[in-house]
Amino acid sequence: MRIGAGSRHAVLLDEGLDDATLLVIGGKGRAVASMVSLGLPVPPAFCVTSGWCDEEPAKLVDRLWQDVLGGLEVLEERTGRVFGSGPRPLLLSVRSSGVTSMPGMLETVLNVGVDDGVVDALGREHSRPFAEDVRERFRRGYRRAVGAPAPDRPLDQLRGALDAVVSSWSSSRAEAYRAHRGLDRGGISILLQAMVFGNLDDRSGTGVLFTRNPTTGASTPFGEWLSAAQGEDVVSGITDCEPLASMRELLPEAHDQLVDAGTRLERLAGDVQDVEFTVEAGTLWLLQARVAQRSPQAALRLALAFRDEGLVDDAEVIERVTPEQLETLLAVRSAPAGRLLATGAAACPGVASGVACTTSDDAIAAADEGRDVILVRPTTSPDDVAGLVAANGVVTEVGGASSHAAIVARELGIPAVVGCGVGLTAAMAGLVITVDGDAGEVRIGESASSQPVLSPELARFAEIVRAAAPNAVGDLPALHLAARSGRP
Repeated sequence: MRIGAGSRHAVLLDEGLDDATLLVIGGKGRAVASMVSLGLPVPPAFCVTSGWCDEEPAKLVDRLWQDVLGGLEVLEERTGRVFGSGPRPLLLSVRSSGVTSMPGMLETVLNVGVDDGVVDALGREHSRPFAEDVRERFRRGYRRAVGAPAPDRPLDQLRGALDAVVSSWSSSRAEAYRAHRGLDRGGISILLQAMVFGNLDDRSGTGVLFTRNPTTGASTPFGEWLSAAQGEDVVSGITDCEPLASMRELLPEAHDQLVDAGTRLERLAGDVQDVEFTVEAGTLWLLQARVAQRSPQAALRLALAFRDEGLVDDAEVIERVTPEQLETLLAVRSAPAGRLLATGAAACPGVASGVACTTSDDAIAAADEGRDVILVRPTTSPDDVAGLVAANGVVTEVGGASSHAAIVARELGIPAVVGCGVGLTAAMAGLVITVDGDAGEVRIGESASSQPVLSPELARFAEIVRAAAPNAVGDLPALHLAARSGRP
């Protein structure tokens, strides 16, 4: 519902939203509303929306500010907390919610609303170490997103966070990503949500659940988790995560609730879900759910699995494997027998070779010269998007299957091996290397092409494609394009 009688831009993320409203609140907003409609545990949230215009970010924030304050009052009522003051302070996460998903491209600012009085109140309510950790996380995240020290006043912090999200919508990295994927810029929606704290105590944590494996295509839940942490620790790739099995051992009830929620969300969406969650003192909270990015191999296997389960028809199977993914599946390469340089988590299957470039600028320059490139970084961030787009593969020193590098690699369909060990970047700089995203290995030397052989999954897919385009001629990619377009 719209918040307040005079509000034009603020929407409370609740059940019963009409189609027009669901369109303008973007992907994250729709996900939160869907989870609320299923009765799942979601922290209260609202969106402020705006069609794109040529206003400077600060002017756009000025125009939306009264709607933001109106939404803030609703969150205070729903949580029984007050933004910027004790004894029970309300802190906010501020994120973008685009019409189209751009994983890892836009800014997020967590723990907004911390000043000395709030730290004291959080210390009395929970513990002083927790309160200081929240303040330090906020300051660090604010400086990264805004490029300036955090102001002291909570309302000034909120304005700065809003400005950072709006600015990231038209940043060079976002524009580069849109250009690569052929996306329109569209309007902007900003999601403001009550914080829940995975760093509260030893029965708290955060993680990501994939309802099916986005790397291999196995039809079993997969995910990663960190105890006593916040979401940025997982998706940033700055920390090596633990498998969800460790969460099941520590917090079995929350784990089972999470898997059940994922199943319900998958059933509602009709596709594999990527679910971000936090556990606060043993209580599960869901923050986001979206259709999971997947490797080309996983896209094929999962499309066939959903068909076998009667959840999609042949036409949908064909649509769920893109032409780019099919080309990758048919472009078979074998890794060299050269010296093993590193091993890590196989985050996106496939084999690719190139010169190891350790900055995005170097990767872009080498690609512009016509060279094949592997981006090798300690970890990747949204600032690396142009380098990732230029690369044939990616390797990182730290991070897991839910890290920024892994998610973007799956979306781009390039082989990725992550979490290979600190010090790797300097050791590989300038070498010609091969990334084996199937084995989780990085080797010296260049891969070799081999004759493509249809796997059992590809053979089944080819039969479906031929049945959908019986009068088309040519190789499998040509038949696939004909079947997708509906032309004989």
